[in-house]
Amino acid sequence: MIDLSFIWIVIIAVGVLIYVVLDGFDLGIGILFPFFKAQQERDVMMNTVAPIWDGNETWMVLGGAGLFAAFPLVYSTVLSALYLPIILMVIALIFRGVAFEFRFKSRRNRHLWDMAFIGGSILTGFFQGIILGAYIQGIKTANGVYAGGGLDWLTPFSVFTGISVIVLYATLGCGWLIFKTDADLQNRMYQLMPKMIIALFIIFGCVSIYTPLAHPEIAERWFSQPQLTYFSPVPILVLVFTFLALRACKQRKELSPFMYTLALVVLAYTGFLISLWPYIIPRSVTIWDAAAPHSSQLFTLIGALLLIPIILIYTGLSYWVFRDKVRIGDKGYH
Repeated sequence: MIDLSFIWIVIIAVGVLIYVVLDGFDLGIGILFPFFKAQQERDVMMNTVAPIWDGNETWMVLGGAGLFAAFPLVYSTVLSALYLPIILMVIALIFRGVAFEFRFKSRRNRHLWDMAFIGGSILTGFFQGIILGAYIQGIKTANGVYAGGGLDWLTPFSVFTGISVIVLYATLGCGWLIFKTDADLQNRMYQLMPKMIIALFIIFGCVSIYTPLAHPEIAERWFSQPQLTYFSPVPILVLVFTFLALRACKQRKELSPFMYTLALVVLAYTGFLISLWPYIIPRSVTIWDAAAPHSSQLFTLIGALLLIPIILIYTGLSYWVFRDKVRIGDKGYH
């Protein structure tokens, strides 16, 4: 029999990774807004993602819907454990989305919509990092039901991961703007990008050291076979891509800094998956324990296999149509 649970976890994992990448640089632009005060520069920054930002969030919906369909136990347990940060993240996304729609239409109050865009972007990244940190720490369950407290998610580690995700998204946004802008704005991004990459490298190092020290079960998984074999190239590759990203900035390459940062995101994500596998509720419930009935997984998988290619084609076409650089004075996206 085909292991539908494994197929579904691959779909969900890939969907989450695509969301982090696409909406990550999107959110990163809002996080970078405070560094740029001129309205024309902010217009250009927002215009680089104006045609595609809402489509990027499709992947978050796919991940949540897939979790509900294939692993309903996880959906109910994780939402019970992380209800508050998830709600706060959604509220921040609403503020950010409204700011996208109203900012260009407002004259007198544009600065207020800028604040909504900045706050929504920063808080969305922060609470996504909080959720990540709380998930890595583990979720207390009893017979698959959440057994922890209402604020178990709020710890120094989760706050640190919240700040880390903000830095990650800002780095992605900076790389994206190098690729999509030119002239003075691009020059300023070239100056900012190396600082963001170094900060991101330091954060990766801190998380890599703290996680096994604070969680012996993760350390045991990292340093035992076969995980050690799979995981050992990751630190070396992180060093390599960090060096390549810094060199690409120095050589003023346009696409390379963004692509090398994407590589760092993928490496961090693989480390995350290796750390938790095969648990879908960390250290208590595996993907097979939490799986929906085989018939339910099969039925929803058919729908997913029909919809995912459509989403991929739509996303690819959106990026292709709006592939050119965005400059001051462009009116097409307002």
